[in-house]
Amino acid sequence: MPAPQFPHKRNKKDKKFREETQQKRGEPYEVLGLSRAASEQEIKTAYRKLALKYHPDKNANDPVAADKFKEITFSYNILSHPDKRQQYDADGLEAVESENQELELDLSNLGTFNTMFAALFSKLGVHIKTTISTIVLEEALNGNVEILPLRLGQSLSKKVEKQCAHFYSVQLTKEQAEAGIVCRVHSSNKSKFKLLYFEKEENGGLSLALQEDSLKTGKFTSAGMYFLRFPVYHLEQTSNSMAASKDDDSTFFKKLDGFQPCEIHELKAGTHLFSVYGDNFFKSASYTIKVVCAASFSEEKQRLQVVEEKILAKRAELSNFEAEYREVLIQFSGMTGRYTSEMESIDRLLKEREATHAVYTNNSKPKKSSRINRIKSSSKESEDAREHQTKGNMSASREESGKRKKKWYKINLGMDKKPC
Repeated sequence: MPAPQFPHKRNKKDKKFREETQQKRGEPYEVLGLSRAASEQEIKTAYRKLALKYHPDKNANDPVAADKFKEITFSYNILSHPDKRQQYDADGLEAVESENQELELDLSNLGTFNTMFAALFSKLGVHIKTTISTIVLEEALNGNVEILPLRLGQSLSKKVEKQCAHFYSVQLTKEQAEAGIVCRVHSSNKSKFKLLYFEKEENGGLSLALQEDSLKTGKFTSAGMYFLRFPVYHLEQTSNSMAASKDDDSTFFKKLDGFQPCEIHELKAGTHLFSVYGDNFFKSASYTIKVVCAASFSEEKQRLQVVEEKILAKRAELSNFEAEYREVLIQFSGMTGRYTSEMESIDRLLKEREATHAVYTNNSKPKKSSRINRIKSSSKESEDAREHQTKGNMSASREESGKRKKKWYKINLGMDKKPC
């Protein structure tokens, strides 16, 4: 289920409007002032600086700035997504479906109605990608933010208002920086938040360098940043949600595409700045933040490095396996079709054989044979009758002959004497 766009009204002229807009749009890399080899972090940094400069809040009643802001957002939506960027690099703007682009929503500038609409979709399981309020970014860039110190190993629990941020500074020695640090934030009431890392500019302002959105992990929401002197991957929610919207196979093969290496994976000695941004739609976000030195977690650090390397290798394996799987799947579909056809053919032959056998059992067809059998039976009965009659005649003849013989013996010859 694709994420909705806010605000957006469709009409019958949408198609013509999109075609005219595509002709006016600039090349995304040029719009953001980047080369085609730009990294993910460079794309994010360029977008945030330009979006801050041309944001409607800072350029009221300026249609040129509004159009520029839309163009910057459109370009970022393409280049920030690995699949869409690859598609654009190969086939150009026409291959990218602009109406399905997932926008980053600034909830502080969205309005009550659209915020409620976005919250409803989020409740239904649709991933709503939000961006950081331009007010917060502008205050950080101008250095007008309050920064609280945070010691290594210290846990600090706070509550930040929606679309606001708390800033923390962490001081690192050379040994601690070489050992690496981990910053973790979690919320026991499943609040949505963003963990941010800022770099200090020459003018004293803060520019956003890294961002991690909170994820649900069991009964908590959490986010983390790992500066362990080797690449540690973070999960891009957009990639997984788009893959899941297609089919089960795509969900499997694209599962690791959302894992992207963090551009910054080691820090130097000095002061480093983190921030927690409240990303709930209506209420404040409760959280606990903690930064630890990895020196006392040497085994876990080594185990994590092995896992990250395996993930990278597995992602390459999945890419090759997908091509093989698709090819075999086509062959399997063909064989399945043949299997079905052969099964139907066998069933027809067996039914025909059974019907033929039934003729002999039901005795329903051979009428001529029945007449012949009746004639033979009648003929046999006639022969039996004639034979019986013949035997009867012979018996009668013998009886008659016996009677005649008996009379001959009873002839009176007159020789019988009368009594005196």
